[in-house]
Amino acid sequence: MTARPPSISVVLPVYRAELILPELCKRLVASLSKLTGSYEIILVDDRSPDRSWDVMLQMVEAFSSITALRLSRNFGQHYAITAGLDLANSDWTVIMDCDLQDQPEEIAVLLEKAVQGYDVVLARRIANSGRSRRRLSSRLFYWLFNVLSGYRMDPAVGSFRIMRRSVVEAYRTMRESSRLFGGMVEWLGFETAFVDVAHSARYHGRSTYNFRVMTKLAFDGIFAFSNRPLYFSIAVGVIMSVLAAGLGLGLIVHYFMHPFVGVPGWLSEFTITAFIGGLILLNLGILGVYVGRIYDQSKGRPLYVVDRIVAHRTRQGVSAGTN
Repeated sequence: MTARPPSISVVLPVYRAELILPELCKRLVASLSKLTGSYEIILVDDRSPDRSWDVMLQMVEAFSSITALRLSRNFGQHYAITAGLDLANSDWTVIMDCDLQDQPEEIAVLLEKAVQGYDVVLARRIANSGRSRRRLSSRLFYWLFNVLSGYRMDPAVGSFRIMRRSVVEAYRTMRESSRLFGGMVEWLGFETAFVDVAHSARYHGRSTYNFRVMTKLAFDGIFAFSNRPLYFSIAVGVIMSVLAAGLGLGLIVHYFMHPFVGVPGWLSEFTITAFIGGLILLNLGILGVYVGRIYDQSKGRPLYVVDRIVAHRTRQGVSAGTN
């Protein structure tokens, strides 16, 4: 007997994509229909300030396989991905951005690799047409994350990937309030492979991931995934204590060898005191961030709030049940 084609869900967080969605959906439907007769496309509007939601509703009417989900406010890309994964219910789930830098036609390449026995297949970009500043901020993000979190994430790998149902179900159990999608999937530890894919220029508009956003995301991921900053602060404290003890011993020896009257050296003492005070505030800030994370998690608030879920008329029952 011939095995049935696998079912596929595609999850796309949407933000500032009103002019991209028609082309994106057309190419997705064309690509997925060649792979399987059972597929769904889940568009998650992260409360985009443009007309993305109106266009999403048009796409729902145009394509029966599309479901549109709208969040109550802007929660962020990684929370929007979580909302889409909570709705997905297929053998395989694809996650990709909505800017058409990742090509829908490459889904076939990911699936071909996945069915060879892998649970997660990541798309590794072989070309990046982004600006040099964007590439620099991306490298800095991954460098900070890798050094301070202990996880190894490839800067050539973004959100574009395919995951087996078991991976999606495991991801759903992770409900911590601080979220970094790629790091969380890596933490799960499933069998992972990579495939090289083309990375095109953004179809329209500019990316909202600037240097400031990338740096903030790096620190959010670091504090969410690792306690290395705490050990780093301890190491700095020990080093400063040793240096201070050595300096004090040196000053005592210098005093007996060269007695003096008055208060020479006040500038160096002031500088050292100010430096140590800054380190103390830094360590207190690191502790404060972790305490704040604990406080946020203790509230027990939902990761996101759904405003509306709209599916094609032929799939309304399915959509209502999911919501």
